[in-house]
Amino acid sequence: MRGNEEDPDEIWLVLHGYGQLAHRFLRYFADLDDGSRLLVAPEGLHRHYLDHAERKVGASWMTSEDRLVDIDDYVGWLDRLHARVTGAELGSRGVTVVALGFSQGVHTLSRWLAFGRAGMDHVVLWGAPLPPDLDVGEHLGRLRGPRLTLVAGEEDPHFGPEAVAATGERLAAHGIPFRTIRFAGGHRIDREVLAGIAAGMRPDG
Repeated sequence: MRGNEEDPDEIWLVLHGYGQLAHRFLRYFADLDDGSRLLVAPEGLHRHYLDHAERKVGASWMTSEDRLVDIDDYVGWLDRLHARVTGAELGSRGVTVVALGFSQGVHTLSRWLAFGRAGMDHVVLWGAPLPPDLDVGEHLGRLRGPRLTLVAGEEDPHFGPEAVAATGERLAAHGIPFRTIRFAGGHRIDREVLAGIAAGMRPDG
């Protein structure tokens, strides 16, 4: 966590991709720490060695083993985290809640939005499509709630033009409004694009 914990205007919950660690992922958002935001980066519950020789550690949100249990675990945990940072610790004053998922974090965030209880004002899905097994029509009430933004690099092998178009078609077929942002780059968080998205969250943005 970093930023204004006492009286923020915005709370950003940012979900990392496969093999990343939360404290390192949070560095991409350092430029948003302007005194008006609380930046929160939860970490996937599965840590593992990415490189045994160098003992490099990463984390993931789920594996294929007991995947439904993993989903239940992280949805419940993220709901509790959301309640903590938006609830009593900050008083009853309303704040804007932004949730951003990158890569594997997109699938995590999509399922959290669909299955969880947390309220979100803006959702940013960066670098991956919606989970293929997510029944969009079954969760329309939740998916239509926040403003939705898709972000993809022009050279992203995981979220290329066809995948972006297919995701847009799934959303449009159910009347879910969204916008799409493309940038010159690959599978990464682009700080300039991120700053533009953050500026657009403001009432005058």
